[in-house]
Formats: sequence, C-alpha cells, structure tokens
Amino acid sequence: MEFIDTHQHLILRGQLGYGWTEGKAALAGDFTVADYRRLTAGKGVIGTVFMETGVDDDCYQHEARLVSRLVGQDGMLGQIASCRPETEAGFDAWLAEADALSVVGYRRILHVVDDGISQTEVFRRNLRKIGAKGLPFDLCFFARQLPIAEALVRACPDQVFVLDHCGNPDIAADGFDAWLVGLRAMAALPQVWLKFSGISVNCAPGTASVALLRPYAEAMLEVFGPKRMIWGGDWPVVDLAIGLPAWIDASRALLSGLSGDEQAAIGHLNARRVYGLAG
Repeated sequence: MEFIDTHQHLILRGQLGYGWTEGKAALAGDFTVADYRRLTAGKGVIGTVFMETGVDDDCYQHEARLVSRLVGQDGMLGQIASCRPETEAGFDAWLAEADALSVVGYRRILHVVDDGISQTEVFRRNLRKIGAKGLPFDLCFFARQLPIAEALVRACPDQVFVLDHCGNPDIAADGFDAWLVGLRAMAALPQVWLKFSGISVNCAPGTASVALLRPYAEAMLEVFGPKRMIWGGDWPVVDLAIGLPAWIDASRALLSGLSGDEQAAIGHLNARRVYGLAG
C-alpha cells in the first residue's frame, strides 16, 4: 500500500512560533523534512502535502511563504495553508498572495477557538471564496463539535471539506457512540471527505493499538467508504502516541481487508483528486 501523506507538519523553531507545543516533551526541538525522510524510508510514502502546523497567529502567513520554497522537493506536492476567515481585513489579499505559494487547500483550526467563530456570516462568506477557487477546506473539530461542523458545511454547499483526524473520537473516554452519530451526519453531506489520520493521539496514553482502533476504522469504512477517505500521517503530533512508522504499519493492518483498488484510493488516489495533485 502506497501513501500520499496529506498531513505532514514541520516544526522550524528558529523561524516560527509554536506556542501550542509548550509542555509537550515529545514535540521539543525541530522536526524537519530530513527527519521525515528518515522516518518514512521504505514505508511506501510516495509524496506529501504539508499541513499548516498551528503556528502563532503572527506567523501563519510567514509559514506558508517558507514552505512554498520546499514544494517540489523531497516529494512535497503542495501545501494546505492557514487562514483566518473570521477576519474580513486582509482575507482577500491573503488568498490572492497564496495563489503563488503552491497552496492546494486551506485550514483554520477550530477546536481550540470559540465555537461561535465558524457560525458567523463573515466566516462563511470568506469560506465560500475558497470554494469559488475550487480548493478544499480542512475541518479540525472535536467529536462533540461535529454538529457545529455540520452547520458550517450546510452553509457552504459549494465548498469541498475534509474532516481531519477521523472526526476526533474521544477514544480514551469510550466516546464511540456519540462520535458515530456525528460522523454519520457528516457523511450524509456529499461534499465532505474523511481524513484517516490523527486518531491514535485520542487514545489513553500507551493504549493505542490496532485492536483498539479497529472498531473505529470499520465504522469509518462503513459510513464514508474507501471512495471518500484520505490518508494522513499527522507527524510529529503522532509522536504523542505511537509515532509515524507505527501509524503507517497500523494503517496497513486496519485497511488490509480492502481490495487493492480500495487501498490505493485511500492511500493516494483520493488525495490527488481532492487536493488537485499532479500525477
């Protein structure tokens, strides 16, 4: 099974601020493209898409400018840039500049801000501008917030969305049933794709395993199906749980019952379609 990693973060502390990593020993130091290459050597990763790394608010545009210089090297096919749709001032100018930065999608992390931000007309109007460009928007919500995500998607019917990290089920608290209700509601909206990523971090420390994750994977395959799922590594955040090589191995195990065509769809073909990647 081959993968395009649609959720490759980098941490470059000498150039950008990452306040959210404070106190997380596993995320101390830098995490570079060279580090990523070493970890994934021989693991079937055939390309990557950089995912904005939640840098401090005054750094997000600088991050995209820096990363644009890396696209085309070491298998990086494009980047998903951060944006601030809740702010009218400067939003159009940022979209215009980002046209030249190899941007294949956008994200605003929404599980760490006020729930009302995505409910405003300014936010939704700006999101529709992304849709008008034919680019997807990655959604990052906790499972308990999926009704908010659903409302946002319904307000932007012409926007393609990718629901990050499997919809963030609270596995540590046995939140399967509540998560599945929200996941079914999201799957009923045809412009939503599901990213098979980040789920091991939601397990209680030291408990992530193929056996624990299998019911969640089976539910995702039932609800969204291989035709609407995209793979992501979420490195280095995945180091808070099992690490990237182990997540690649777990992904293969969890998806091993699928046909070769279905595995290829999740592994890389759907990513090419949704993010408009060459090849």
